[in-house]
Amino acid sequence: MDLGLDLYEVDLHCHTTESDGSLSPTELVQLAAKLGLKGIGITDHDTIQGWEEAEDAGKTYQIRILKGLELNTNWAGKEVHILGYEMDSSATFLRDKLKDLRKAREKRMLKMLDRFKEMGINISVGEVQQFAHGESIGRPHIAQALLERGYIKNIQEGFDRYIGKGGAAYVPRYNLTPEEGIHLIREAHGVAVLAHPGVHRLEEGIPTWVKAGLQGIEVLHSQHSTDDELRYLELAQAYHLIPTGGSDFHGEVCKPGVNLGGWGVSLGVFQQILDLAQHS
Repeated sequence: MDLGLDLYEVDLHCHTTESDGSLSPTELVQLAAKLGLKGIGITDHDTIQGWEEAEDAGKTYQIRILKGLELNTNWAGKEVHILGYEMDSSATFLRDKLKDLRKAREKRMLKMLDRFKEMGINISVGEVQQFAHGESIGRPHIAQALLERGYIKNIQEGFDRYIGKGGAAYVPRYNLTPEEGIHLIREAHGVAVLAHPGVHRLEEGIPTWVKAGLQGIEVLHSQHSTDDELRYLELAQAYHLIPTGGSDFHGEVCKPGVNLGGWGVSLGVFQQILDLAQHS
């Protein structure tokens, strides 16, 4: 199974302004073309809203688009992110579930803002929403509002002090289980991939998720060490999963130093996912 470790032609994990990225789908495609990439994966949180714009831009700039999304799930007190690629966007049950997840995000934001008020930090809903240009609102938008008001010096400080796990304003979010996330993706005829497992060391859950229908593991990622890459490549091979890779690009403000195309895989991996989706 060729991971394309020395040939980053496609970056399969990218976020746009439709969730918590800083570039619109068109701007992201333009940047990919400028960098000489052959393809990108659009994987916004809980929304597929950016797919059409990205595909239109892809035709203009000759960049292949892998349509995806990222679901946050919870297992044993750990966050488990599942990437879903090439799902049927016309599936009503998929759209309804994503709408429910976005509503849960909004409720969480309101609870966090209430906690800030208790601390004497008054951030309005409108201040947060001005940073959320798409359907999906999240903690990075709250962090941007805090930064704008001068309460923090950078986005990471916002997470460390206030809105990350254990932070003063942290509120747990509603999460699917990994199995529920995988089933949702597979039911919509998509390909389910475990995102950045090295961040929370998730290898113990992989056998269970494979039984639930997991089809790939993100081996190359901006937060993975060389040891992580080798560990998850071995697991991908052991369980006959597609080894994927991507930067988790959000833009310099949200994720400094995480450059588009800095992590990725060969075009062959892109095609493997497409082929698998066509037979789902």
